[in-house]
Amino acid sequence: MEGGFLILMLALFTMLVFVVAAIVSKRKTEERMDDPQSEKSTLAKDKSSHGKPADVSS
Repeated sequence: MEGGFLILMLALFTMLVFVVAAIVSKRKTEERMDDPQSEKSTLAKDKSSHGKPADVSS
């Protein structure tokens, strides 16, 4: 019984970590989309695909 409980807790904790990481990433992306001064993605129509990706810092 204890082994099953441990596995369950580890699985739930792992899912929680991934959900929090996804929410943080989503907020960061939405903030960058709303900022008119931010660099465009290399996937955008009006940006060269040979440039540095927008989410790579420095």
